[in-house]
Amino acid sequence: MSGHNEHFCGRTRREFLWEAAGGFTSVALAGMLGTSWLAGQARAADGVSANPLAGVDPRRFLTHAPKAKSVIFLFMYGGPSQVDTFDYKPDLYKHDGKTIDVPTFGRQGKRAGGRVVGPKWKFRPYGECGKMVSDLFPHLGQCVDDIAFIHSMYAESPVHGSALLNMNTGRIISGHPSLGSWVNYGLGSVNENLPGYVVMLDETGGPINGAKNWTSGFMPASHQGVQLRSEGVPILDLNTPEHLQNGVQRKLLDRLRLMNESHAAKRGGNHELHSRINQFELAYRMQSAAPEAVELEKESKETLELYGIDRSETHNFGKKCLMARRLVERGVRFIQVYSGGGHNDDNWDAHGDLVLNHTRHAGRTDRPVAGLLKDLKQRGLLDETLVVWGGEFGRQPTAEYASGTGRDHNSWGFTMWMAGGGVKGGISIGQTDELGAKAVQDRFHVKNLHATILHLMGMDPNGLTYFFNGLDESLVGVEGAEPIRQILA
Repeated sequence: MSGHNEHFCGRTRREFLWEAAGGFTSVALAGMLGTSWLAGQARAADGVSANPLAGVDPRRFLTHAPKAKSVIFLFMYGGPSQVDTFDYKPDLYKHDGKTIDVPTFGRQGKRAGGRVVGPKWKFRPYGECGKMVSDLFPHLGQCVDDIAFIHSMYAESPVHGSALLNMNTGRIISGHPSLGSWVNYGLGSVNENLPGYVVMLDETGGPINGAKNWTSGFMPASHQGVQLRSEGVPILDLNTPEHLQNGVQRKLLDRLRLMNESHAAKRGGNHELHSRINQFELAYRMQSAAPEAVELEKESKETLELYGIDRSETHNFGKKCLMARRLVERGVRFIQVYSGGGHNDDNWDAHGDLVLNHTRHAGRTDRPVAGLLKDLKQRGLLDETLVVWGGEFGRQPTAEYASGTGRDHNSWGFTMWMAGGGVKGGISIGQTDELGAKAVQDRFHVKNLHATILHLMGMDPNGLTYFFNGLDESLVGVEGAEPIRQILA
């Protein structure tokens, strides 16, 4: 026996049975498990399962009482400068123009130091909490007692494409479901006539990566974000062709159902046909529901003024913020509103003239965002609506070029804030260094932000999973992430 043990291959009995005869013994296991179990795990060659939501309780991931019913994510695309907005750094003023050692990491790579660009706006205390806020945001300054500021955010990538994916999907590569998809997958939709996940883009265009930022990834397409427009037709491609109008679409639906019932009697159902029926029915219902949801003419003059819709510079973003409130009232789970689109100064990406860039975008968003918070609060909706503000990263305290005020990207330390939906107001947590270059105290990764949102929606961020390619995938990854408990009410 001792001689044999010297050459023991290290296989267990289970491994021996699995590998014997080329794995033929696994056929018996498949038979014992049954076809229903296999159908629940398998995925077709085209990546679409037969009926991934059949027989599944959409609320199975609820682990505790939710504080928030809906999320409004105000995405400042391009990367707003934390040291010019909400992260007050008085030392930057006195170092303006000096070249000092302050390690940074942006699109230009890692640098040991550079020319300091002092803040171009003054900061003033606001609210009972005395929060210091830049003159860029005089209206938001009035809301600080309802806001939790997180000054120590960090992420992996200082490049727009991968950073956008990171903030939206938790990964720096494409192909994974976005945050809104996870929320709707875990909780299901409340309104059957509207999408559970809505995206509103800036009038200048969409962000880098386009629809990959609101994709459902490997989940069913029913969980992906739907673009809603504030001008013209709210949702494109909903209108039925002329030959299907005047009630004919209802007859078509009835015919499709009869066909599927016939398939069901013969072969157990046609899942592809069933899926198309569901999609057609949703489009049919949204034809009337979507236009009604964006009829802002029904709002009072005072409400329109609160959002700045009566002003040219705030008209567009104000309409989107007001639409977001109306969608929340109608049970839409996740709404993402983009400020900034396209490239360069069409978004918050201030590489050249910081004053020109941030004055423009803060001027377009300050009043509407403050109006949204005030409107939600006075309607009793803020307690159950989580509002998130921020971009894919921040900006460096030093100049990017030899001259000018432009700042490079900064994923080592930036600011985001949250309000409502179970969040403490009037607090600031985490810190960057004295110049705002890097998070140094209570550092929080993007995944912690995602975990906080899921937690406030009543779900365990580490328990919300979706089976794909043999793995239980999750938004926060296999390593997991904890919520930012300092801001939880």
